[in-house]
Amino acid sequence: MGRQGGWWLLILPAFLLMTAFYVAPIVQVLAISFTEPEPGLQNYERLFTSESVQRVIATTLRICVITTVLALALGYVLAYRIALAEERARRWWFMAVLVPLWISVLVRAFAWVTLLRRQGLVNEGLLAAGVIEEPLQLVWNEFGIVVGMVHYMVPYAVLPMLASMREIDPRLLAAARGLGASRLTVFARVFLPLSRPGLIAAAVLVFIFSLGFYITPAILGGGKTLMVAEWIALQIHNLVRWGLGTMMATMLVVAILLTLVVFSRVLDLRRVFGSGA
Repeated sequence: MGRQGGWWLLILPAFLLMTAFYVAPIVQVLAISFTEPEPGLQNYERLFTSESVQRVIATTLRICVITTVLALALGYVLAYRIALAEERARRWWFMAVLVPLWISVLVRAFAWVTLLRRQGLVNEGLLAAGVIEEPLQLVWNEFGIVVGMVHYMVPYAVLPMLASMREIDPRLLAAARGLGASRLTVFARVFLPLSRPGLIAAAVLVFIFSLGFYITPAILGGGKTLMVAEWIALQIHNLVRWGLGTMMATMLVVAILLTLVVFSRVLDLRRVFGSGA
């Protein structure tokens, strides 16, 4: 066998593993969505006829969009601060970003429940300061879910934006300042456009991750606000409606793929994610 003809042997193990553990289960999920409880498109008709399905989808999209916007805003400020910090300070800032990623998502979710519940630290502090007269409902609703998801997603927003900002030549900023531009003008006309690929990469990453969130919405939503992943678990484990559950799981995969396709048509994702020249 020639050298040029045997390249496929190098990728064959990875291809088989991906087929066995990723592609095959997705195909099975797709098949179940069309065959349970009986063959047909009745499960997908629920997308247009069921108010509960439409409400879950709308709630998920709304929370994901809000989470993405807030995570990008907070992450951009943090990444900007890290990128312009001195080397020693940058290490500590970077460590502060990475540490939350090492903490279990369960621990973080229950910590927010402790902080935001009616007898929690936030409400007690606001009551003691006289800002409010009675405890606010800060958890077991959309607000609590957004808080927990933003806290989880900020590090994922920071990393691609920081990588993009680190590639910006500081001499460009110095040159703009030397030509008389104000700090705000330098940021708006030089720094922000050059950091745009990292901003877009972070938006794609955060939005896609947010679509499949399960533990954080389940704990901070208290079962009162359902997102797609929790709704799928409810249909399969509690109501044993495999057809509906797999239908929504299929739509979740389709939504993720469509998001990537749309962004790939607008931008070169290889360049955005740093895999291209």
